[in-house]
Amino acid sequence: MNEKEIEILTNINKNPQTLSQRELARNSGLSLGMTNAVLKRLVQKGLLMVRKVNNRNIRYVVTPAGMEEITRRSYRYFKRTLKNVAEYKDRIEQLLVQIKADGYNGLVLVGSSDIDFIVEYLCINLDLKLVKNDDEITDRTFMLYAESYIPDNVDKKEGVMFLQDVFV
Repeated sequence: MNEKEIEILTNINKNPQTLSQRELARNSGLSLGMTNAVLKRLVQKGLLMVRKVNNRNIRYVVTPAGMEEITRRSYRYFKRTLKNVAEYKDRIEQLLVQIKADGYNGLVLVGSSDIDFIVEYLCINLDLKLVKNDDEITDRTFMLYAESYIPDNVDKKEGVMFLQDVFV
């Protein structure tokens, strides 16, 4: 099953009474013809049922097999996400252990990050001060730039690193 099929199936499951083929096409970024073909495939696979509302309108209903497929995909996504979080934690922990060994006693996370909770958790566990105010920055404060913040004028020098470099 491809991503567009699961996306359409999920959209129908969330809004079974309100979505037309045109809305499904718009939401999934497919043409109306391609959306129609995907819907037919989902019906053939037994993941959707067609309900006739009147002579001009039909509605799609996600079958138990369709719900099972959505659940299976959600579980795999959740499992993959947890694995990634664990890997990110391990790599960030290695970095913070090295930072502390290099004599830094504080860390500034510059910019917003989707994984700032990991950095904060590890700073607490490793007794490394997570600096949140500019007036607390010292020469022993390590600057870690978040993945969403890449300034033009920052040189990669001692005491400065980009978070995305941790994952390379």
